[in-house]
Amino acid sequence: MTARLLRALPALVFALAGHAAAAQPFAVTGGPQLATGEYLVAIGGCNDCHTEGWNRAPGQIPPAQRLTGSRIGWHGPWGTSYAINLRLLVSRLTPDQWIAYIATMHPKPPMPWFNMQSMSPTDLAAMYVYIQSLGPAGAPMPVDLPPDQTPTGRYVEAAPKP
Repeated sequence: MTARLLRALPALVFALAGHAAAAQPFAVTGGPQLATGEYLVAIGGCNDCHTEGWNRAPGQIPPAQRLTGSRIGWHGPWGTSYAINLRLLVSRLTPDQWIAYIATMHPKPPMPWFNMQSMSPTDLAAMYVYIQSLGPAGAPMPVDLPPDQTPTGRYVEAAPKP
């Protein structure tokens, strides 16, 4: 019995180490905080929804116009949601408030809030620094609509079809 336990010990240690690593948030390390934040916003696809026109001209929207939200709604069974103006949001928050906001937010689809909640506080702080560096700009976006209301402006129909 002892020999069998000793043979199984490396596999058990490996499994526990993998479980411990999976429980930790993902993190990007190294580099200046501002550059890390810009990188995370880029690879996280934040501009895809939070920068109007990004999908028609990716990478070509000037930084002065990025992350100011979108008036194009996402309509589905949850109602209609709009990508908020991140620059106005960040301008009202401290870095700690930003991290707390991300940890507790549950916005409507298509926002992948669960991905952001998997990020380390260090990475979220870097995103904050980058967004804050852009300065407040733009206007607040429309308020989300309940499922029984149809948006009056442009929207993407995001409901699955049978």
